[in-house]
Amino acid sequence: MKGTWKLKLRMWLTSILMFTIVYALVMAAGWYLGVRGYMIWFAASLIIVFLQYWFGPSLVKRSMNVRPLSEAEAPHIHQMVQELADAAGIPKPEIGLSEVNIPNAFAYGRSKRSGHIAITRPILGLLDRDELRAVLGHEMGHIQHNDMIVTTVVSVIPMICYYIALSFMFSGDRDNGATIIIGILGYVAYLVGQLLVLFISRIREYYADEASVEFGNRPAALVSALYKLSYGAARCSNQTISDLNTNRAFFVNDINNAKHDINDFSQIDFDGDGKISDDELRRLANSDVKISRKNGVMEILSTHPDSLKRVKRLAELEN
Repeated sequence: MKGTWKLKLRMWLTSILMFTIVYALVMAAGWYLGVRGYMIWFAASLIIVFLQYWFGPSLVKRSMNVRPLSEAEAPHIHQMVQELADAAGIPKPEIGLSEVNIPNAFAYGRSKRSGHIAITRPILGLLDRDELRAVLGHEMGHIQHNDMIVTTVVSVIPMICYYIALSFMFSGDRDNGATIIIGILGYVAYLVGQLLVLFISRIREYYADEASVEFGNRPAALVSALYKLSYGAARCSNQTISDLNTNRAFFVNDINNAKHDINDFSQIDFDGDGKISDDELRRLANSDVKISRKNGVMEILSTHPDSLKRVKRLAELEN
């Protein structure tokens, strides 16, 4: 797809930067403590990442209250997922129904060969067939790209930095200024690492959007689905949003920004029908999109791209 190489380049450069930061920090800690201390942190981080990778799907399934959705219950969804899996060239993922009170969908699993796609119950009465297929295509893109593994691997970087910062800042060795310096550097690296993890998360969302289009879905159908999902999330109580806040990165859109996203989508909903048509999206493709400084800061701290930038990119795929 047009522009995909730029997204890949950004992801690889960001990943290299992250590993460079943690390598320099670990080397500083190793220089001060010796190889033995370095190996303890490294081994502990690898163990935690492995446990997260191995038990992660079960934890997601339990926290999101997911049960299997049989083909008899939803034959049209199973058909769409099978078609999308064939287009992606991967085995058909397991399909689940999440009993959470917010319209959305998400993917989880260990690899593309053991993927799961779950839809929440409220999404069933909200999206039409094309919109639902586009959302399922987005989640299929996450599975095809092994985003579960990517997220797990990059998340270890801030974790290592945090362990080093905690160990050195509270080591009790106040007579040696090197421990404080390494501790402060570790905490700064932890904060930078968290921002880079969020950056990679946003890039993966762009990938998944493009994958949905590659699988035969109309960009306007995905934008229209995002519009409706934002409305659905905005209607939910603050308690519902708060309960799902830790899992918001799994969703198609950031539920925390739903009300803000509605304002963005309404700007291109020229006929005010609550949907985004192909013509409306084409009009956006030929216009410039600039986000405010405030929205730019919000995006840096978000797991998902700014909605206008995201829609602009999908609009370019429409042409």
